[in-house]
Amino acid sequence: MIAFANAKINIGLQVVSRREDGYHNLETIFYPLNLYDVVEVVEASEVQFSLSGIPIPASVGENLCLQAYRLLASDFKLPPVHIYLHKVIPIGAGLGGGSADAAFLLKLLNDQFQLQLDEPRLMGYARRLGADCPFFIRNRPSFATGIGDVLDDIAVDLSAYHIVVVKPHIHIATETAYRMVTPDPAGRQLRSAIAHPVASWKDMIFNDFEAGIFSKHPEIAAIKEMLYGYGALFASMSGSGSAVYGIFSEKVSIPASAKQYDVFQLD
Repeated sequence: MIAFANAKINIGLQVVSRREDGYHNLETIFYPLNLYDVVEVVEASEVQFSLSGIPIPASVGENLCLQAYRLLASDFKLPPVHIYLHKVIPIGAGLGGGSADAAFLLKLLNDQFQLQLDEPRLMGYARRLGADCPFFIRNRPSFATGIGDVLDDIAVDLSAYHIVVVKPHIHIATETAYRMVTPDPAGRQLRSAIAHPVASWKDMIFNDFEAGIFSKHPEIAAIKEMLYGYGALFASMSGSGSAVYGIFSEKVSIPASAKQYDVFQLD
């Protein structure tokens, strides 16, 4: 069975407080993005993992897809499988590619082996893999709190707009990004701000990671300004970066430089 695991963007990201367990409480809006990895599962004589597309720096044994398989295999008598992953979603970008792959693999295994896990139970397994993983089980616009794993539906529809994602050749470690953020318990009323027209988001919706990341990597800040220069209604870094996206009312042609960044034009 094959699944197309989509990316996400964060519309606003507010770090509210640091938790006793070392994680951070946040508020953000997850929005599905039409940029896909491909995940395939077939039964095999032994558990195997194959990768194509963008290389992943971590060892194969640490891949979240294998972790997802082992998680379900510990509770169900799953046969060995061969997992094929074709990577298109950039790594270290804040687009949730690894989390998407793991979550979609959970859903694939659930369907292929008729485990009859409903959405809440699948989300429970996903939470054990990573904070972003539960979102990809639901895979619809969500207002996220907690560490990003407490999700409520929210009425956000960008289908009439065009989204451009620009990924510089910079990898941002999430742990590094959090060290540069000062939590703000007051937040910025993201839930109410998102109800305003997209053109007004520039002055109302913010990503708390940008200040620290932009100071360390001014070239990422320059990408955001470039997107506004091309007419973006709203532009922001996604998650802890390094990808920056722009929301446009019409299609726009932005040149890509192989030496500087990758550009994804999405509808």
